[in-house]
Amino acid sequence: GGGVKLKWGQPILVDEVAATFPDMKIILAHPSWPWTDESLSMALHKDNVFIDLSGWMPKYFPKQVVHYANSMLKKKMLFGSDFPLIKPEAWLEQAKEVGFKEDVLPLIMKDNAAKVLGLA
Repeated sequence: GGGVKLKWGQPILVDEVAATFPDMKIILAHPSWPWTDESLSMALHKDNVFIDLSGWMPKYFPKQVVHYANSMLKKKMLFGSDFPLIKPEAWLEQAKEVGFKEDVLPLIMKDNAAKVLGLA
């Protein structure tokens, strides 16, 4: 653990900021485990909250991450690899294996980030 206090990674701590500053885009990182449901609910509830899927290979994602990425949050999920530890090609292959839909992957891999960053 290196002295890191996990409690400061809890997504709900950012909820008040997201509500107070609705024009500020907030990206929650690393599927927020063990608070995955918190991050999913915040992204569902707030237009300015997005989820970055970095730091984990897709086979380790809780099932609800894939479910919401394929449905109600398909425009709120962003690719992140943590390269060089996780290579994008390996991540993408595994994403297909765990059930990310073909039409959702371009959104996750590029389109959603381009929109969030004002590049699209």
